[in-house]
Amino acid sequence: MATDSKKEAFRKFLETAGVIDMLTKSLVQLYEEPEKPPNAIDYVRTAFGAPTPAEFDALMEEKNNLAAEKEDMQKQIEELNAKIAELEAPAGEEAPAE
Repeated sequence: MATDSKKEAFRKFLETAGVIDMLTKSLVQLYEEPEKPPNAIDYVRTAFGAPTPAEFDALMEEKNNLAAEKEDMQKQIEELNAKIAELEAPAGEEAPAE
């Protein structure tokens, strides 16, 4: 009996959260497709809003490019801060090393 009540509570949770409706709608869309997609899992993922594998790859590439750009900018900031410290130091004194 305990497992039945757990199952029912979980089913109600899924229904309240809208998961059952979303699953049903995406499966109905798949059923109504005139030409079935080669990968049903990717179709359902896309219906749920997940990126396609190609979109995911493009996002990962963009992320990597932005990370490299960020690293370059951090190096530039360090170099510029060193130049500022050098220019602010009174003549004849060495700028403090960072």
